[in-house]
Amino acid sequence: MKITEHIEKAKGKTLFSFEIIPPMKGRNIQELYDNIDPLMEFNPPFIDVTTSREEYVYIDRDGLLDKKLTRMRPGTVGICASIKHKYDIDTVPHVLCGGFTREETEYLLIDCHYLGIDNVMALRGDAMREEKYFEPTKGGHVYALDLVKQIRDLNRGKYLHDVIETDDCAHFCIGVAGYPEKHLEAPSLKSDLIRLKEKVDAGAEYVVTQMFFDNQKYFDFVTAARSMGIEVPIIPGIKPIAVKRHLQLLPQVFRIDLPQDLIDAVDACTNNKQVRQVGIEWCAAQSNELKAAGVPVLHYYSMGKSDNIKAIAEQVF
Repeated sequence: MKITEHIEKAKGKTLFSFEIIPPMKGRNIQELYDNIDPLMEFNPPFIDVTTSREEYVYIDRDGLLDKKLTRMRPGTVGICASIKHKYDIDTVPHVLCGGFTREETEYLLIDCHYLGIDNVMALRGDAMREEKYFEPTKGGHVYALDLVKQIRDLNRGKYLHDVIETDDCAHFCIGVAGYPEKHLEAPSLKSDLIRLKEKVDAGAEYVVTQMFFDNQKYFDFVTAARSMGIEVPIIPGIKPIAVKRHLQLLPQVFRIDLPQDLIDAVDACTNNKQVRQVGIEWCAAQSNELKAAGVPVLHYYSMGKSDNIKAIAEQVF
């Protein structure tokens, strides 16, 4: 079922969903199930599965470092299929521009169609660690807008090199990212919203936001988006702070602001167990306010751990 259909079926009730990351190569998928199992009591209609782009690793060969390109967390589509089979719920694989050619993207989408996956999240992806700025893969897309267009074309039976007359077209519901505090590379929030509208006009059917810790930023973002004619569901993505290092890491990586009250509460903690509790309480308060405002879904960035998400959900759902 499409995400938009889940939202329509809920008739105004706020749904619960979350995002997971594939395990590192060589790790057992049971570890993933162990973190999903505790959250199933909150009836998530869908689970997002991230995709990691390629990265460089250095292998010591007789004292010489050999630079190799690899993916440390493969398996996104396989995990989506496995979750669908095990839990009988929808999954949303993340599809990236970075690290994939257009042909590889087409093959991935065809696999998803064969597996009965109805939703995809179309993202540009981040720059590689060695890059100062994002550089597109040779033969790949530069912008998420182009990726949205490719998925839309596939839904119409238009493949990269052929238009195929068929009654078995894909019908992917396309999600895209939104940034209440603007994308780190955007010159302004207004210009970022213009880019978002382009993606919606091209076929995106819902938006999931970057994490934020001040709900007013989300409310203002939705108001600004609506004033520009963006009418699709805008799902808030939220994450609980879990360790003290997040005070520096999250603003640095995601270019977001943290409320001073949250900073003061974390600074007052003497260990990460206390920080985790502060994060749970803050996120639960955020969630309850957002739910009261009638958001369609509360989408949690779990980063592979479920204990704090469960503690939050128990106070909200």
